[in-house]
Amino acid sequence: MNIKSPYLLFIGDAVDPLSIKMARSAADWCPEHCVGEFTLPGCSVTTGLPDMSIAHAAQLGAKSFVLGFANSGGTLDSAWVPAILEALDAGLDIVSGLHDKLSDIEVIKTKAQLLNRQLIDLRHPKDKFRTGTGTKRTGKRILTVGTDCSVGKMYTSLSLKKAMDNRGVASTFRATGQCGILISGGGVAIDCVVSDFISGAVESLSPDNQPEHWDIIEGQGSLSHPAFAGVSLGLLHGAQADALVICHAFGRAHMRGLPQYAVPTIEHTIALNESAARLTNPEAKVVGVSVNSSALNEQQALQQCDELSQRLGLPVADPFRHEMKTILDNFL
Repeated sequence: MNIKSPYLLFIGDAVDPLSIKMARSAADWCPEHCVGEFTLPGCSVTTGLPDMSIAHAAQLGAKSFVLGFANSGGTLDSAWVPAILEALDAGLDIVSGLHDKLSDIEVIKTKAQLLNRQLIDLRHPKDKFRTGTGTKRTGKRILTVGTDCSVGKMYTSLSLKKAMDNRGVASTFRATGQCGILISGGGVAIDCVVSDFISGAVESLSPDNQPEHWDIIEGQGSLSHPAFAGVSLGLLHGAQADALVICHAFGRAHMRGLPQYAVPTIEHTIALNESAARLTNPEAKVVGVSVNSSALNEQQALQQCDELSQRLGLPVADPFRHEMKTILDNFL
């Protein structure tokens, strides 16, 4: 995709840190491509980048105005339209990872055409996919899966990629969501693929490769989340993963957005994912647990990780606080 950098990250009037994971992902993983963030009155969260006006960002060379939201349903709030139009007037392309398409909003589409600006909808793949076959592919694959949504599957995948690079292991990060696509410049937003073609889309995303090459496939959703389990299952079958890494957030009281559903145990999550994965790869197994321990202090995090590792007999690490070495050692 021709996504021009640097970016100005638009986080609007957000108050939930999880709702701006698109912006946070860019700020954390490609800060060299970002000049700052743009907020609206009422915003109480931040990416940590300088807050600036659209005009100032344009003066600093910004080329793209990135809608940094990942809200429930992927909707584009009408309150954001004036800022988008201002960014177009300032010479910026617009990049969105929402389900609502920029080109479906007439006032945005008309102005973009008039000014010859790009409207890039990362979440809407243009390729045509076939249904999955389950045919064995060469090369090796690791897939991140989760106890819930927004527990760090992309961050874990990118951390595994970085650790493999440091070790000299041939690998490729395969993005399956809008945030990963923004960071890597390519991929398929799996949650926008017609359900019959999800596994086939993942097969095309991670084709045959050299025997020792690892594809690190970004997971989506959770098999235990009533809203998103279908996407998770299709991705799991198409990935044909040799190794699975469970992702989990310490301190989460319930499934995201569903207070009536408790977060499943990691033991249940392991059993559920291994059973489903073995449809297309009978040798699939969980090789480690990646945790988000941001709700704990450093000592609590170390203690919780150690206790969980002892209980499961698997390496456990927080990709931000700890190295991924122990997890890599368990499958490389």
